[in-house]
Amino acid sequence: MSPDSQARNEAPRTNTNSLRQFNDQLGSWTDRFVRRSGTNRGSGRMVVALLLAISLFSILNPRVFLSPINLQNIAVAAPEIGIIAIGMMVVMLTGGIDLSLVAIANFSAITISTLHTAIATNDPDLANNLAIVIILVGIAVGMIGGAINGFLVSVVGITPILATLATMQIYNGIAIVWTGGTTLYGAPAMLGAIGQAAAANVPLLFIIFLAVAALVAMLINRTALGRMIQLEGANPVAAQYSAIPRRAVLMKTYIVGGMLAGLAGVLFLARNPTASADYGSSYVLLVIVIAVLGGTKPAGGFASVAGVVLATLTLQVVSSGFTAIRLSSYEYAIAQGVILIAVMILDSVSSTRTTRPKKVESQPASEAPSTEPAIH
Repeated sequence: MSPDSQARNEAPRTNTNSLRQFNDQLGSWTDRFVRRSGTNRGSGRMVVALLLAISLFSILNPRVFLSPINLQNIAVAAPEIGIIAIGMMVVMLTGGIDLSLVAIANFSAITISTLHTAIATNDPDLANNLAIVIILVGIAVGMIGGAINGFLVSVVGITPILATLATMQIYNGIAIVWTGGTTLYGAPAMLGAIGQAAAANVPLLFIIFLAVAALVAMLINRTALGRMIQLEGANPVAAQYSAIPRRAVLMKTYIVGGMLAGLAGVLFLARNPTASADYGSSYVLLVIVIAVLGGTKPAGGFASVAGVVLATLTLQVVSSGFTAIRLSSYEYAIAQGVILIAVMILDSVSSTRTTRPKKVESQPASEAPSTEPAIH
């Protein structure tokens, strides 16, 4: 065989080997990012923060803070905020954000209250019998709100913060027109029973919160959709080369966020059978603080459901502690902003240390690469 024909035969083999090596490298890179789910990110520091907060307020005002009623209130109030924060975490995993989640939760609660009141006016028994259907309609409203956000982000291509800021205004405006700016009263009796129920002195609402957190953790860490969400946030370019359907992933992500917001709206009514357009107006900043404090990377790719749960409890303890020592809600809002800035600074510093290039040791002369030009 002539040298020319041998070179021609080896050329396709070389190209095939190069493509195979590139494919193997891309596969190992994808697997590494998929497996790094961020479960432990932020969880350790949040355990410490939670214990410190409990210890501090227990010392400052133990009679009020450690009272059974106050501890019960913390466990009852945390779930609705925590579930919205988990929804925010899911969206932030893709590198986006959803400012409309609180508005969607309110819209869901208003829908449930309106439907129940309309049916109960003519037939109270029928309204109670249709309680599950009415609740599912409220959650479906949340999913529709999330789908609208997903369409604007994934199909139209609007920046998430601008798209969800616009839909937040729209949802709030519709809710105000719908309710006339007044508070709606009335909810299925089943929700009231859930809100008051407890198992071993643990409120059922808190148990639901933990169950939802566990299901979302399984979705993120154990399913193909969760892995695609993580990879989309970690590196969109690699996600594109991995043939991940970006539009479908983003659409499903925002629908999941809307569904969780709708469920939070259900818990609004379970805790207090009233609905209004401006309920939880301060939650927008709070859920972002919780998500980031819990270990969610704002740029996307990494999050910790356990960290978000612990962050929810920590900030709820801080809120309750501020009340116990007679500090105002405005001072608590200031504390939220300070906490968010502090966490971002810590993440930035740790990220800088991680990416700082290491010094390369000088190679021996015998191992140094040759700088002589190649002779062809």
